[in-house]
Amino acid sequence: MFRCLTVALLLAAQAALADEPVALKPGAGLDAVQTSCVICHTLNYIRMNSVFLTPDEWKTEVTKMRTGFGAPIDDDTADIIIKYLSANYAAPPKS
Repeated sequence: MFRCLTVALLLAAQAALADEPVALKPGAGLDAVQTSCVICHTLNYIRMNSVFLTPDEWKTEVTKMRTGFGAPIDDDTADIIIKYLSANYAAPPKS
């Protein structure tokens, strides 16, 4: 029950923040992230997932967005996005 309530609250908060501008950390690749990722979702997803995703998992996520959801991101841009996310929003690798 607590888990369902937590998920519902997170979804409601996300909807409320959807129109708020999201400031991401400066760095090489930020432009590619801002241009490519907002086509499908808010940039809050990056900050929310940064506590969970390691660099390898960011690579998996970007691949999923491209192959599973059809995000229009070419190979070079995907590499730029993965490098930016790994450098600025990655959790430490799991041991």
